[in-house]
Amino acid sequence: MPGLFITLEGGDGVGKSTQAQLLTEWLESRDLEVVRTREPGGTALGAEIRRLLLHGGYEIGAVDPRAEALLYAADRAQHIATVVRPALARGAVVVQDRYIDSSLAYQGAGRVLSVDDVRRVSEWAVDSLWPHLTVLLDLDAAKAVARRESRDGAQGETADRLESEAHEFHTAVRDGFLALAEAEPDRFLVVDAEQSAEKIQEKIRARVSPLLD
Repeated sequence: MPGLFITLEGGDGVGKSTQAQLLTEWLESRDLEVVRTREPGGTALGAEIRRLLLHGGYEIGAVDPRAEALLYAADRAQHIATVVRPALARGAVVVQDRYIDSSLAYQGAGRVLSVDDVRRVSEWAVDSLWPHLTVLLDLDAAKAVARRESRDGAQGETADRLESEAHEFHTAVRDGFLALAEAEPDRFLVVDAEQSAEKIQEKIRARVSPLLD
C-alpha cells in the first residue's frame, strides 16, 4: 500500500504519546512498517532545536515569537526531508506526535502571530506535505495541566518553557486546535481525551482502518 501519514495533536498532557504507542503496536500487529516520530526532535538537528526551544533556559517571553516559529519550521523541514518522506516513499505508516497544526495553534493562536503567516512558512518548509489523518485529543486546558503536573511529579520532571505558560495561553491553544479541526473536518478526528485510553484508541483505530485498504 502507499505510505500513510498520521499525526496526533493536542495540548500538553492529553495523552498523545500513549495513543501513538497503542496505535503503533496495533499497526505493527498487522505486519505494517511503522515509523513513530515526533516534532520537534525527530532528527539529530531537531533534537538540538528542541533543547534550545524547550530546555534552553530562556525565560518566558525571552524568545521572539517569530524566531520561535522559524525554529520550529527549520526542525520540520529537516524532519520531513530526512525521516517522513523517505518512510512514505517506501510504503510505511508514519505515526507522528505534533506537526504543522501545533505551530498554527501554539505560535498562531497562542502567540497571536498571523495564522496565515505561520501556515505559509510551515508549508514552504515541508513542500506542502499534509497528513492523511490528524487525531486531535481534546481536553480542558486546566485538566490537561493537572494531568501533566501529576505525570511530571511522578517522573521527577519539571515543566518546559511552553508547559510553564499561563492558563490563558493554554486555553488559546486549545481553542486554536478546535478551530483548525472545524475548518478541516475531513482530515481531523476529534476525540474527547477524558475517556479511557482504550476507548480513545478504539475510535482512532476505527478511523484508521479504512485508510489501510
